[in-house]
Amino acid sequence: MLSYRHSFHAGNYADVLKHTVQSLIIESLKEKEKPFLYVDTHSGAGRYQLTSEHAEKTGEYLQGIARIWEQPDLPEELLPYMNIVRRMNDNGRLRYYPGSPLLAKQLLREDDSLVLSELHSTDFPLLRAEFSRDHRTKVSKEDGYQQLKSKLPPASRRGFILMDPSYELKSDYEAVVKGVEEGYKRFATGTYAIWYPVVLRQHIKRMIKQLEATGIRKILQIELAVRPDSDQRGMTASGMIVINPPWKLEQQMKNVLPWLHKTLVPEGTGHTLVEWIVPE
Repeated sequence: MLSYRHSFHAGNYADVLKHTVQSLIIESLKEKEKPFLYVDTHSGAGRYQLTSEHAEKTGEYLQGIARIWEQPDLPEELLPYMNIVRRMNDNGRLRYYPGSPLLAKQLLREDDSLVLSELHSTDFPLLRAEFSRDHRTKVSKEDGYQQLKSKLPPASRRGFILMDPSYELKSDYEAVVKGVEEGYKRFATGTYAIWYPVVLRQHIKRMIKQLEATGIRKILQIELAVRPDSDQRGMTASGMIVINPPWKLEQQMKNVLPWLHKTLVPEGTGHTLVEWIVPE
């Protein structure tokens, strides 16, 4: 089942959270000179046009990146991410938004490398074209979880693996945990980040219990909710579960999440969360 297109949701509040966390992890890894590998298991198209029919149909970016874009003074934690967004829109008008692979491409150094996977028949050619001239990047049309078996551990023994499936199927919640287990067996010192949507809270609680049962330690949960949990249709929150997070990430997110919540949810509903699922 491959009907999901991120172009309908690009730049929404979930993307803002995901890309804030992603950029802070990358910046932390860059503090050491030794190169590292970036793996994106569900890459999407790479670049999104916010004036497209898909983006305009949902208008989700208007309650996401558009609200950040309008702010004159940004918290320091947002600068790596927002500098890339501003560079893509250098005429001052918000028209384009980077997916996670393009954000990584812009933030990584010359000696770092990227492995990107996408199965969608429409998005894969767009992703391949976006990275066709980047010698650091390998793009493949295959199950991203297979990359965790074939590409880990990296030769540098340093790496960041981002996993953000669409969760179209209930089995995706279990699959992402199994993917982490596979990767961790091969590369226990890597940083793994799982994006998740809160549609039914019970799915997230079950996924967290499955992660706890793996025996993996150093698991941090970061969440931003725009509405209270509900059994009605629609996403009320999203989050990132980070294994082996950089030591600064917990405090960085505690610093910036209140600002993000106030800016993205001016009506004040929902909540923010930064807590350890499993400590060190």
